[in-house]
Amino acid sequence: MSYTGFLGSNSRISKEDQEFYELKNKAAEFYRESGMQHKIEDVLNKMFFDQPDDIYGYLANYFSKWSTTPVISRVMGKYIFNGKGQLSVQAEIFCMIKNEEKKTCSAEISSVSEVLEDNSQDPGIVPGNGNKSRDVIAALHWINDPLSTMLKGCNPCDQEGVDKILSDFFMARYLEYMDLRNREKTDQSPSKLSPDPLPPAAIATSKDKKGGDKGKKGNIIEKPIPPPEHSEPVLPGSVAVGTVSLAVAKTGALLQGIPLYKYITILNSQKSVEQVHVPVPLVTLLSCGRNSPGKLNLLEEVILIPKSGQRFKPFITKVLELQKEMTGIMNAASKTGPVLTSVSDLGALVVSYERPEQPLDLVTEACNNIGLALGKDIHLAINCAAQELMDYAKGKYDVMTGTPKSPDELVDLYEALVNKYPAIIALINPLRKEDLEQWEKLNTAIGASCILLCDITSRPPRNSVQDDALPLPGVKGYILKQTNEMTVSELIRVSRRHKGAVIIGTTYGEPCSDDSLADVAVGVSADYVKLGGLSRGERLNKYNRLISIEEELAQQGILDLRKQHTFLFVSEPEEQSSA
Repeated sequence: MSYTGFLGSNSRISKEDQEFYELKNKAAEFYRESGMQHKIEDVLNKMFFDQPDDIYGYLANYFSKWSTTPVISRVMGKYIFNGKGQLSVQAEIFCMIKNEEKKTCSAEISSVSEVLEDNSQDPGIVPGNGNKSRDVIAALHWINDPLSTMLKGCNPCDQEGVDKILSDFFMARYLEYMDLRNREKTDQSPSKLSPDPLPPAAIATSKDKKGGDKGKKGNIIEKPIPPPEHSEPVLPGSVAVGTVSLAVAKTGALLQGIPLYKYITILNSQKSVEQVHVPVPLVTLLSCGRNSPGKLNLLEEVILIPKSGQRFKPFITKVLELQKEMTGIMNAASKTGPVLTSVSDLGALVVSYERPEQPLDLVTEACNNIGLALGKDIHLAINCAAQELMDYAKGKYDVMTGTPKSPDELVDLYEALVNKYPAIIALINPLRKEDLEQWEKLNTAIGASCILLCDITSRPPRNSVQDDALPLPGVKGYILKQTNEMTVSELIRVSRRHKGAVIIGTTYGEPCSDDSLADVAVGVSADYVKLGGLSRGERLNKYNRLISIEEELAQQGILDLRKQHTFLFVSEPEEQSSA
């Protein structure tokens, strides 16, 4: 009934009364449509019987389940200083939650600094600041302008949807950039264009084949080495994609009230969490690579692997004890007083040696001194980083200063080391990826007791063709890293795709102090995690986070302690699997 009908046709009403009546009708209709009256009646009845101490908290909890799903309102990028004092990118996610904009989470990931030179007039690029600064400034431009606009209104719990937007955006920018570069090359005059030069070793071999220098004494014609693969281009700003993806994942976990590792586990398995495996740590103990002061270049990392079923904290404690014992041994052997040890970017002790046997002998002696049985209580892996040791002028690996080795000679060296030190159960990057024949030979020689691992940091959006690429001969595991444009969804997909052991690793310098990589490693069900040594804060942050995750899982009764390593070849005794 209208207000006029209610009062009678002869009644006179003021304009104010009529407007107030209409307002009351609108309010009644608003609350009727939302069901507010019934909800209030329901919660008041329940609260009367429950008699809570905090009645307003009770009401807040009741009505929160009826609130609108939070959506991203904006994304903000800012630069911060990482663990090495360099510029880095941090992404912050803001969401509309219960009618208020709130900052939810921020994230930072490591990036590859060897970015492409960008000569375009992109306002996000500032010339003359160096590749690292150019990458950071471009990433901030991407985050604060196009990505923030594109993600506005998205559900932060829709990780796949958000990551598809990020990947599509990156792919469009990458294709646009490469098209510009190709047109610039086409515009150059033919006289300025020259074919890619052959590696010096290939030139020398080619010269021999034509008969050059045949008469020289001692001239030996060697099989040419395969030329190096072109390095994958890194687009300035690409770190924005991976950083925003991780920040959105952290926001989704926060809104659902669960830890990030459980959130990613659910994304990975699409089901509830029943048993969770914490990756086995590969802890770097020593570094004797190219940056070490001695002649030895080959052993970039000497890595410790715990026995099966070993809990995280006791193992880390043992590694620290072993590290202290090795320092004592080196000091005792020094004729000039205490050895001044330095720490590499990997967080490991840098030692000076001439031969590969020397650091391995040091580890063996230290283990014996503290009662650790190599090959039983603890195992070894070696990161050779051989791809960095090839001297293309000679066509050989610069294994030790003044002692270059051909690919076949390097295979013989590895075979001798593994036979002499049977505790070595894994070699990482023992050869360049181009030396396929030697990978096969090495696997035949040592594959029964030592597996081969390869670093395959990928650029997913434009390298999807690699899904069907043939793996390197004999490789049984891969090291994955979340850098640059690698989204959380892509990291999950890549870890599922590769057969064999999956190892989540950090970059060499790893200046990133964000400990989320530990949650990511657990969430994608990685078999192993390679975080470097125990002497840098940004690495220890991640180790401490893994210890916390393991303790939390043990308290909840869902910690999966695997009885055997993924790539160990002999089952270990049952008692070694105990916590």
